[in-house]
Amino acid sequence: MISAAPAAASYRPPISPTATGYGGAVSSVDPTVTAVGLEVLRRGGNAVDAAIAAAATIGVTEPFSAGIGGGGFFVYYDARTRRVHTIDGREAAPASMRENSFQNPDGTALDFNAARVSGLSVGVPGTLAIWAAAADRWGSRSLGELLRPAADVADRGFTVDATFNAQVTANAAIFGQFGSSTELFLPGGTPPAVGSTFRNPDLADTYRLIAKRGPDVFYEGAIARDIAATVQAPPVSDTPIGTWTHPIRPGGMTVRDLARYQARFPAPTRSGYRGLDVYGMATPSSGGTAVGEALNILEGYDLGALDDADALHRYLEASALAFADRNRYVGDNTRRGVLDELLSDRFAAERRCVIGASALPKPVAPGTPDGSYTGCSPAGAGVADTDASRSTTHLTVADRWGNVVSFTFTIEQIGGAGIVVPGRGILLNNELTDFNFTPTQGTAADPNLPAPGKRPRSSMSPTIVLKDGKPFVAVGSPGGATIITTVLQILVNRIDLGMTLPEAVAAPRASQRNSATPQAEPAFIAAYGADLTALGHPAFTSTAEIGAATAIEFGPNGQLTAVAEPVRRGVGAAGVVRSGR
Repeated sequence: MISAAPAAASYRPPISPTATGYGGAVSSVDPTVTAVGLEVLRRGGNAVDAAIAAAATIGVTEPFSAGIGGGGFFVYYDARTRRVHTIDGREAAPASMRENSFQNPDGTALDFNAARVSGLSVGVPGTLAIWAAAADRWGSRSLGELLRPAADVADRGFTVDATFNAQVTANAAIFGQFGSSTELFLPGGTPPAVGSTFRNPDLADTYRLIAKRGPDVFYEGAIARDIAATVQAPPVSDTPIGTWTHPIRPGGMTVRDLARYQARFPAPTRSGYRGLDVYGMATPSSGGTAVGEALNILEGYDLGALDDADALHRYLEASALAFADRNRYVGDNTRRGVLDELLSDRFAAERRCVIGASALPKPVAPGTPDGSYTGCSPAGAGVADTDASRSTTHLTVADRWGNVVSFTFTIEQIGGAGIVVPGRGILLNNELTDFNFTPTQGTAADPNLPAPGKRPRSSMSPTIVLKDGKPFVAVGSPGGATIITTVLQILVNRIDLGMTLPEAVAAPRASQRNSATPQAEPAFIAAYGADLTALGHPAFTSTAEIGAATAIEFGPNGQLTAVAEPVRRGVGAAGVVRSGR
């Protein structure tokens, strides 16, 4: 049998952010990652095989954004059954977690960095559970085969680029507190130089051990013991590099917490938009409901007939309303009936009717998704979103049979908790800081407070859009809470505003998350800031980059257009199996 795993010498990194062709496609943030996925497709693997192999490679080349020390959400379209499935591999809190775990003795919230750089912030990782479940259910190759390319890359190394160097530099004071992190990321006490070769032989060995013995070695065996020991007693260096002003707290994760972890398989969220079916993730993601609700609100307008400022005004207002509802109602334990109401057309109509010709004061109040909709919901004051994380990565993959994967995964902040598991090469997540540290909803219940075994709310929004039951667009992005607005804006650009998919991804972005200080990229501010200010929107906070999307569009006769960022995060990498018929 021909292996789905390419030999190291066969990697041919594509360099274009857009590729059009046939036979399968991969889009990612990294050329080596895209090359690995394409090689799996060329050797007869399917979209799930390619996504797993590519994701494992991202854990090597983009370790500060994602890897087996973190978790994510996997959305899969099965061409044979024409059904969309999802896997929830979000990190879980250990049994020791309590509602006040991120609070000082006086009940105030811990400083974010004090919480982040600690064992306290580390959730039980779910990424490997996703890979194992997806390979078992829908893959055509073994997990062991699919880990081989990534292990090879980790062994032989890759060339350090400016982004990798900058991310190590930004985390140098954190990595420098831990002996294992210093050894891997600060050799000789400094970040790896641009143009040098970076290797992670410990991670290569970890991948090969999992390939040989299966995921149980990670969740119940030797790797589990090492992860738990690292969380309980972070490997603080005797000779730290730089200074760190916060105590490095231990966490309470145990081997039993790891052994009890299970991937979940919730039904996807679904919303109709202009004759299309938009599928996303249910809880603990808020992405599926927030993107879907905002689209439902926007469906009441002919955005393509409006001038740019008016169309963007409605996009920003719909985003704010969806975030108000997301913050109030969405968490790991939100009932499915509440999610269904958030995605109902009647609820969207009630929310839409508060949008006027000028911007609402922010933050706006949430609506009441209870099935009793008689008019406009209140437009009074609410609570702003406070998620400022920027990490995470996204893969989009399609194969020649029409199967599609939209996969977003993360370790939360760029650099996660900053702690490498000694001897394993795994950088651990700080995902539990996605919980709210203290109640945020006034007298209402906060759905995102910590609890034993609970999974923190996420904004990750891997999305697949169907037209007449077949794929039309698959898309996703990193960017913390801006993931939701990035995916939403790309869909509006492509579906409503007449842009091609490459134009929709490249267009300047703005993010209104129910805040008095919305964010926008400089090009967006230059083009639309004055007109939107005239419509009552507050001045935008300039943000160099919002998101780093990857996407695939499905054209006639099997044609695929794979799209990555042409500028953001150092330019993405899109590729197709073949450029001609």
